[in-house]
Amino acid sequence: MRVDLLPSPVQPSLIDATQAFRDTEIFLTGANGFVGKVVLGLLVDRFPDFKHLHILMRGKAGNPPEERFQKDVLGSPSLKPIVERRGKAAFLDKITLHLGDVSQPQFGLTDETLASLRGRVGILINCAGLVEFFPPVDESFRSNVDGAECSVVVAEKLAAKLVHISTCFVCGESDGLVEESEPILGYYPRRKGPQDRSFRFDEEIKFIREQVAAIRDRAARSPRRIAPKEIAQQLIDLGTQRAAQWGWVNIYTYSKSLGEQIIASQPNLEWAIVRPAIVEAALEFPFPGWVEGGRTAAPLVMMAMAGLRHWPLRPDAPMEVVPVDQVGTSILTAAAALHQGVKNKVYQIGTADSNPIPLGSIVDWMHEEYRREKKKWLPTGGVKIVSAATAKRRGERLIARLAGLQYLATGMRKVAQKSGLPGRRALGGLATQLRMLGLQVNIREQTLALYQPFMLDNRFIFEAENIRAAHASLTEADRAKLPWSPEQIDWRRYWIDNEVAGIQKWVAAEFMKGKSFKI
Repeated sequence: MRVDLLPSPVQPSLIDATQAFRDTEIFLTGANGFVGKVVLGLLVDRFPDFKHLHILMRGKAGNPPEERFQKDVLGSPSLKPIVERRGKAAFLDKITLHLGDVSQPQFGLTDETLASLRGRVGILINCAGLVEFFPPVDESFRSNVDGAECSVVVAEKLAAKLVHISTCFVCGESDGLVEESEPILGYYPRRKGPQDRSFRFDEEIKFIREQVAAIRDRAARSPRRIAPKEIAQQLIDLGTQRAAQWGWVNIYTYSKSLGEQIIASQPNLEWAIVRPAIVEAALEFPFPGWVEGGRTAAPLVMMAMAGLRHWPLRPDAPMEVVPVDQVGTSILTAAAALHQGVKNKVYQIGTADSNPIPLGSIVDWMHEEYRREKKKWLPTGGVKIVSAATAKRRGERLIARLAGLQYLATGMRKVAQKSGLPGRRALGGLATQLRMLGLQVNIREQTLALYQPFMLDNRFIFEAENIRAAHASLTEADRAKLPWSPEQIDWRRYWIDNEVAGIQKWVAAEFMKGKSFKI
């Protein structure tokens, strides 16, 4: 279903992004990430007279930040067209790299560096973060909690305003409209109303840090060697348990909500939080279909394009997807608005409130594309919607069947080898193929379970009024530079031509080379 919105009422132009970026220097973290690269590219391409940009880059052994920036950022397919169009000087002459990390105190920058930037940098955009559903909780905290704390410190030392990138899914468990006006401080998904003060973000952060230290201390004092993998699993279990206790669906959204609450607790800091929904392939910029790494939908697309027909999902529930360039333009719009005094605190960047894309339609489109690509006879029938229990039983039966066939092939190979009969090599190859197929099915079943909160358990619709109003307040020229147009997206066309094609080109190829990705 598509909703055509009535035109926004004409408002005076309150936000001049071109002037804002010409007037003040910007400090950007996470420039080497999927969203960060697009923000960087938009700034250089659409606002070539921007004043100056400071970028925080982590160093790696044998790979200084300058080399990493040249290779991982400017060498990215997303920025190559802009480098060619604008010239490398457009990046290098007006960009300063700073060695550091968002999780280090004041980003690892010296007092002298911060003092030299104070009064020059007016906007700090924090795009850094770990987008992984269930990592060890201390890893998630380093990026999403410590990073928020350090961003606050740096912004205050620079006398800058802070634009912090979070996620819409800090809402946790949900069934319906998630409003932008929901209070941040004291929030947890199972909150019983504004009088419920049972959650304190500072106490929760202290508790987790104490538990992490205790886990590591017990491992260090244990008479037997505790493997790093075992320690990591304990840390995953800790984060999973705490997130579930309060109503967050994973460690990622739990840690991002804590990061938001750190920022919202600062009385003397001017800030805005930008919450994208599921960030996926570019609509137009830097070119249609650009996607990088294992985006949230990538495993689902790859399973669908491998022929998966039975899906545990709510077919009428919208999938809250937003193209990465619409996220990038929203971040820069929010930054300009904050710089020029607009008081909005939260910008949710979703599409379902104006142009929802049903999950049932998505899997139908992908199955049709799968059949079209195969160009050969396939069993008749389309996608089947099943319950989580049915999907689990089907997966377990298939895994058991493959294990049985593998056992049979291995046994026949041993018999052939012992008796000298031909076919030993073929049977060995068949056993290996069956084992690999069983592993793939097991990973598929684990992935479906991982996505169940987003496809079946909850129904998310994110209000996006603040970005709509901010965009309407831009100058006419800036509205063209920073488009926000979710209601105009033809979802079927986007999903096949941009999302599926982009994942097949930029993600699946890397995955098949053996490069794992995080979801």
